[in-house]
Amino acid sequence: MKLIKNVNILIVGLGLLGGSYAKGLKKLGFEVNAITKEQSSVDYALKNGIIDRGTTEIDSEMIASADIVIFALYPHIFVDWIKENQKYFKSGAVITDVTGVKGAIVYKIQDMLRDDVEFIAAHPMAGREVSGVENSDESIFLDANYIVVPTEKNTPEAIELCRNIGEILGFKFIAELTVEEHDDMIAFLSQLTHCLAVSLMCCNNTPGLEHYTGDSFRDLTRIARINDEMWSELFLSNKTALLNEMDKFLSSFTELYDKIKNDDRDGMRKMMKVSTERRKRFDK
Repeated sequence: MKLIKNVNILIVGLGLLGGSYAKGLKKLGFEVNAITKEQSSVDYALKNGIIDRGTTEIDSEMIASADIVIFALYPHIFVDWIKENQKYFKSGAVITDVTGVKGAIVYKIQDMLRDDVEFIAAHPMAGREVSGVENSDESIFLDANYIVVPTEKNTPEAIELCRNIGEILGFKFIAELTVEEHDDMIAFLSQLTHCLAVSLMCCNNTPGLEHYTGDSFRDLTRIARINDEMWSELFLSNKTALLNEMDKFLSSFTELYDKIKNDDRDGMRKMMKVSTERRKRFDK
């Protein structure tokens, strides 16, 4: 199934990612409507041509007219929204998301969802250290990765449609992972890195450090400007996988600590060479 221009798209949650989806899809010629919490977000999106219509209310007509619904909500709000409002979906609608964890929501939502509506999960690996539709920018998707997370309940047509959304928005690489593979991967590549950035910022408060720092510290702590409400929920929603990655990091960090403590320069250099070779795979 390909995404065609005459489909009606509804965005639920008009923040940074929801707004960036809306902006990109609107520029491509799709009809894009939005339901979100703040009237100021609706007003901004309408004024700047990001959406066609918007509301802070549960508009049954707007929901029922949508062929595709993209959810950009916190995990627990997403689940509650489906419980309360799935009755308004049109038959044959496809819903997808941008949620950063999948094990906590995908099976739960698919089990409760009407048989004539399909949920195909996705995760755009893109973002910024700011929030809100006023910071939305569809260019964040360019050269970024996009992950489709199908289950046995998904049809080939919905999977193709979900991939097509990533393609037309300009993502560089589109992959498919199972729910479990996704959450294991995200625990390491995203959640652990945020844990490290937070820990770095919390371990030293010497006055004036901002006047002495170089690029290495700025690069390492860029993501330390963090949405505490969202990320604390994501960490706890993926607790087992994240703690496993934190244990592995602690083991590796302790190994390096011991080599420095014991003047084991050869051992340090060996770890650094492994680090250098592995990092090359991530260079764009």
